[in-house]
Amino acid sequence: MEQTSATDAADEPSDDDLPAEPEHSSTYVRSTAMVTLAVLGVIVFIDWAQAVLLPLVLAILLSQSLDPLLTPFDKMRIPRPLSAALVLLAVLAGMAAAVVPLQTEALALLEKVPAAIERLQRDGAGQAREQSVMAKAQEVAQQIKEMASEGQDGTPQQRDAVTPVRLVDPPLDIKEWLLTSSSHALMMATQFISVLFLVYFMLAIGNLYQRKIVRMAGPTFARRREMVGIFQDIHLQVRRFLFITVVSAVFVGVLSWGAFVLLGFEQAAFWGTVAGIASAIPYLGPFLVLLGTGAAAFIQFGSIEMAVLIAGVSLLITSIQGYLLLPMMTSRVASINMVATFAGLLFWGWIWGPVGLIIATPLIMIMKSLCDHSEPLQPLGELLGE
Repeated sequence: MEQTSATDAADEPSDDDLPAEPEHSSTYVRSTAMVTLAVLGVIVFIDWAQAVLLPLVLAILLSQSLDPLLTPFDKMRIPRPLSAALVLLAVLAGMAAAVVPLQTEALALLEKVPAAIERLQRDGAGQAREQSVMAKAQEVAQQIKEMASEGQDGTPQQRDAVTPVRLVDPPLDIKEWLLTSSSHALMMATQFISVLFLVYFMLAIGNLYQRKIVRMAGPTFARRREMVGIFQDIHLQVRRFLFITVVSAVFVGVLSWGAFVLLGFEQAAFWGTVAGIASAIPYLGPFLVLLGTGAAAFIQFGSIEMAVLIAGVSLLITSIQGYLLLPMMTSRVASINMVATFAGLLFWGWIWGPVGLIIATPLIMIMKSLCDHSEPLQPLGELLGE
């Protein structure tokens, strides 16, 4: 019996022989949860710090775009603060020179608005007369219905008295409207001035921060060379995006102007320029141009058919630019797939509004470049790429 019990004890598995529970699964769950929380925290921080981060990101992108214009001044050994001031003044002067003729066209368009409103009022008066006839017919029909619903003794049925209620909209508070508009205008002016000064300072110091970051990358030459490659790739991506944006805007502006001239649409140069500038805002810009050209065409021609035609031509041109030209050029220079681009537009548009739509594509390009040069982030770069 003792020998049998010893044999059974030997056959029973010990604790050392049992398979150990996998620890990598719990570690993976914990790491995934921490990464998810970190990503959510970053999104909340980006939204909360919009007033600071948005001017900073815009200034970085603009400074990288304008930096090549300072190269001739650097060759002539002109101090960077002076050359940066000259370049910014030239850019602002060009913008002001372009706004003056556009302002004239806009004033000419606004002069036609009272006549269009008067025409709409006349049309509305005619429709009101037609509606009065219909109202009279409905009143007669209601009287006939009441006569038919009388009792057998000729007395009408008792109905509950209903007190008519009239909803009156509150009058427009001009003071509150002015205060709200002035606060928004003041905030936009403050952010514009902040971006302008940040761009100037970044152009004036040159690549000072880049050299500092390269030195902070590590003591080895390989790490510093990798950091220099990242900066060069980012500069190339930003300049390529600027080139794509300019080419697309010129395409939309020139084609829209030519189509509007052929259709006899007044202020064709104005609306062509507006369409070209608005093409830099994906989806929202073309939609606003569609509404604007349709309204302006209706004011000019007084015809729904012409308004729909001109708005449709504008939509066709912006669709060619947005769905054919821009994706083809972006995929060639950045190797980013369309799903990642559209998802980036949704995200940055949700976080930062119309400005986020403008800077979404270069931010995705920069993210793709950083992921390609960082081994832990290469899977994310693979998702963003084609």
